[in-house]
Amino acid sequence: MAFEKHLLIDGSNSLHAWPELRALLKRDRDAARATLSQRVSVLHDVEQLRVTLVFDGRGGELVIERPSGHATFTHLYTPSGTTADDVIEQLVGNSVDASLCLVATDDRAERQTIEALGAAGISSNELLAQIGRADERQRTQVSGLRRENEREWRRPKS
Repeated sequence: MAFEKHLLIDGSNSLHAWPELRALLKRDRDAARATLSQRVSVLHDVEQLRVTLVFDGRGGELVIERPSGHATFTHLYTPSGTTADDVIEQLVGNSVDASLCLVATDDRAERQTIEALGAAGISSNELLAQIGRADERQRTQVSGLRRENEREWRRPKS
């Protein structure tokens, strides 16, 4: 079933873990967040994972954004005083089946907590590798569609 699995990403953790994003973060936080979102979107589009990026504190209330317009691709900004870890733990704890949750974070304590709740954890580097594999699958799919379209275009019309 599409979008059955839920990938939850500690956004701030990933922004600091990937050198290219860490450098961009120093210049433009919003651009770094947008780049992270764009990079993980392939996991939503190709792997059919529900994706939630969780970022620390942005005002007095939880802010929910859907940058792509899809209900299955979300940015959450925690209220001030609440961490991304807190929200991720709540989402895993409240899920119908925590075993369908995958949490990307390099925070060992957070990984232990979500794993105790029944979710799986991966590191930022493992997330990056997963993105690379999904990018390659997407390139292969597009290449196959292009070849198929070219054959169709060249086929004589009856």
